[in-house]
Amino acid sequence: MTNTIKITPITPATVVAIKPKADTRKASEKKYGKPVMDLGFCIVPSLLMQAQARLGINPVQFNIIMHLADIWWDAAHRPWPKKQLLAERMGMSERQVQRQIAELEAASLVQRVERTRPGRGKTSNEYDLSGLVKKLQALEPEFAEVKQENQKRRKAVSLPKHRRASA
Repeated sequence: MTNTIKITPITPATVVAIKPKADTRKASEKKYGKPVMDLGFCIVPSLLMQAQARLGINPVQFNIIMHLADIWWDAAHRPWPKKQLLAERMGMSERQVQRQIAELEAASLVQRVERTRPGRGKTSNEYDLSGLVKKLQALEPEFAEVKQENQKRRKAVSLPKHRRASA
C-alpha cells in the first residue's frame, strides 16, 4: 500500500483568520500618547534612578545626566551638547550647569573631553559617561540580590501556608 498525502486546496472557507489584538499600540504610547512618543524617548537603566543616592547624584546632576543620556544613542559616539543647550532645557545659567558637570567629573561619573574644529578652535565638550556606567555595573550585583530576595519574599507571601517552604 502506498502512502499518499491529500492536499486540500486553500480557499476562503479553509483559512482561519487570526484576529489582531484590539489595541496594538506600544505601552509607552498608551501611557503618553503617540504624538508625544513620536518626538522621541530616552533609554536609561532603572538602576540609575534606584541608585541615585548611592551614587551621590543630586537632583540637578541627575537631570544633567538624563539630558546627556537623551543625546547619547550610540556607545561609540559620546554626547556633545553645548552647555547653553543644557542650560536652556533646564532653566539654569550655563555657569550653574558647568559647576554641576565639574562635580560629576570630580566624582568620576562624567569626563569632559575637549573638542576642537579645524580653523574654528574649541567647540562643545564631549561627555564620557563610562565612569557612571562602571559604577552602575559595580552596584548591579547588590541591587540584583536585593531584587531576588524581594521576589522570594513576595512569592512566599502569595503561597498558601501549606505550600510555603520551611525556613
